Amino acid sequence: MEDSSLKLANYIDGRRSAPDSGRYLEVFEPAAGTVFAHCPDSGAADIDAAVAAAQRAFPAWAATPAPDRARMLERIADLLEGRLDEFAQAESRDNGKPLALARSFDIPRAIANLRFFAAAATQFASEAHAMGTDAINYTLRQPLGVVGCISPWNLPLYLFTWKIAPALALGNCVVAKPSEVTPYTAAMFAQVCIEAGLPAGVLNIVHGSGPGAGQALVEHAGVKAISFTGSTRTGAAIAAITAPKFTKLSLEMGGKNPTVIFADWEPNETNWATVLRSAFSNQGQICLCGSRLLIERSIYEKFRSTFVQKVRALRVGDPNDAGSDLGAVVSRAHFDKILGHIALARAEGGTILCGGNAPKIEGRCAGGWFIAPTVIEGLGADSRTNQEEIFGPVVTLMPFDSDDAAVTLANSTSYGLAASVWTTNLSRAHRVAARLESGIVWINCWLRRDLRTPFGGVKNSGVGREGGLEALRFFTEPKNICIDLHTA
Repeated sequence: MEDSSLKLANYIDGRRSAPDSGRYLEVFEPAAGTVFAHCPDSGAADIDAAVAAAQRAFPAWAATPAPDRARMLERIADLLEGRLDEFAQAESRDNGKPLALARSFDIPRAIANLRFFAAAATQFASEAHAMGTDAINYTLRQPLGVVGCISPWNLPLYLFTWKIAPALALGNCVVAKPSEVTPYTAAMFAQVCIEAGLPAGVLNIVHGSGPGAGQALVEHAGVKAISFTGSTRTGAAIAAITAPKFTKLSLEMGGKNPTVIFADWEPNETNWATVLRSAFSNQGQICLCGSRLLIERSIYEKFRSTFVQKVRALRVGDPNDAGSDLGAVVSRAHFDKILGHIALARAEGGTILCGGNAPKIEGRCAGGWFIAPTVIEGLGADSRTNQEEIFGPVVTLMPFDSDDAAVTLANSTSYGLAASVWTTNLSRAHRVAARLESGIVWINCWLRRDLRTPFGGVKNSGVGREGGLEALRFFTEPKNICIDLHTA
């Protein structure tokens, strides 16, 4: 069978199924620029079927003891770990990211999500409050019911499991919609769930477009909560739809993250490698990437020279090549968008220090969507280039003269997801971090994630938090029970 005829399926009520419409969407391999699969173009009928299956499964799954639910998630994690290389190859092919990154980061993190929330659900405790000797209150944390999880294309299986794992661990049933741009590993995940013996209807995976399957899921009266990761524009649309229904909502959206380099930072090879990784990992297609580098003026020229030299040494190429630092961007539309932003930077008066082009890769990747890592300087904080999320291998450099100026520049966008601060002055690190309008701040590091910590942004970067206790609380409804001790 040719790869172009690979036909993915929905996973509804424990079975793989075709979309009600009979229509399919093309799925492209970004590195080759060619279709390698088709995924269901699902709509309201498929969402209705998935929600109905989840509603049927909910009473039994909610009543299943937490340790038993945890063992099921561990079984799924074990099966996924046993197929790590297969899933990594699929993720790389579907997304365009280097195979080495999918193998070392994406799939292991998906496994970690399942294991973490399996364990967390067995340790999740509620509160009790005594009112002297007269009464006592205790809080029940009960699953919501059927919840919708919508995951993005940049970290497909990693962020898919980041949402479904806490929801399932706490007794909810899930209707999940992965991105139609990168549906492959979510479709493969369904088979893992079947092999693990996950009860029918507990997890349902419906593929399709945002206006089709996504909107039907968000609008469905039977869905008690929506957890969404994606663009700010789509998040705003979801909020407008769900607000009149009072649907519980978690939105993790865009970022225009600052990397703040003070003159007293330690420019060793490890730190240089981290700063480069924070700018260009996954072709800059991580919502946490630092796309605005703010450098103290006294070291600006030296930093710029070394940074550009190191960026030029990064290798763009076939994701299957172990020597490739960057692969392809996810789609032709995104490729055109990024190049459009680079043209805009030039029009705004920016200077392209390196990159700014689409390199041609030989062999099977000749038709792929590759963009050289690009560094731009000479633009003000209020330029569109420094205000709009590009979500690609493009960064800007800006100098600053003081702590106050650094904070002002860092906070000058409508986003507030993540920031990193590089300094050996501990007092400065604490002062600056406290003043940054950001949900996450890293000091002398980047993307060091403890799954117990809250994850999310402020301003246009999101509403609510994921991870740790925040995720456990989101996917449960608290109910207070008060007992009068005199009549008990």
